[in-house]
Amino acid sequence: MKQILVIGGLDPGAGAGITADVKTAAAHGVHALTVVTSVTAQDAGGLRAAMPVPPELLLEELRSAVRDVPVAAVKIGMLGDAATVRTVAAFLREHDLGPVVVDPVLRASAGGSLLDGEGRQLLTEELLPLAALVTPNLAEAAALCGFPVDDRAAMEKAGRAIVERFGCGAVVKGGHLPGAPFDLVCVPGQAPHWLPGERRMHREVHGTGCAFSTALACRLAEGLASVAAAQAAKRYLAAAIAGAESATHDPDAPRRLRFFPHS
Repeated sequence: MKQILVIGGLDPGAGAGITADVKTAAAHGVHALTVVTSVTAQDAGGLRAAMPVPPELLLEELRSAVRDVPVAAVKIGMLGDAATVRTVAAFLREHDLGPVVVDPVLRASAGGSLLDGEGRQLLTEELLPLAALVTPNLAEAAALCGFPVDDRAAMEKAGRAIVERFGCGAVVKGGHLPGAPFDLVCVPGQAPHWLPGERRMHREVHGTGCAFSTALACRLAEGLASVAAAQAAKRYLAAAIAGAESATHDPDAPRRLRFFPHS
């Protein structure tokens, strides 16, 4: 069984964050080693509170997670603050743990910041240059690149800019655009590759970014190249969205993914 290291925040609803990472990895037949960066209080109404893990404890988590077992890939989600970004980046520079996937989580889907200003700067300066792939949605791509990303032309511009500025590949996710959800894979030295899709649900589904980036890390751990890994992760996410269900009595609340075993 392959093993990946997942680094992220704790969502008490278990629809996103480190819990969703574990469920996604298990659906792929992959064991997830977990490092919690922050404990949050959030629900369908938004982010209520968040407390980062102190850097000293975070470093011990990282050391303990990789001490006894080989790691084939790394997925990074919520980081929370600058001290966490700095600690994770320093650890990755000292350890060869396979390809790194960064989901640049900046805000909770229901509202609320998940990374402070200094942390955002360090994310671009210290962490993205260590990544194999970064998986921004449109808003996150705009924050990373400094210009609006609101159509497919801007997505391609953003993908190329990420490759040029940070030296990593990018999967720019276009699910928030109207119509069919097209994603774009940009990898250094290769032409941009579009991933077409079919809209499965016309309402918000909680945890899609976490599930996609973890599925991507699982496929990279299995040895797939970036484009093939992104295609496989997108197929998995489409099935999870198609099976999404309500987690509350509120009909307007975001739906929750179903974590099917992948095929």
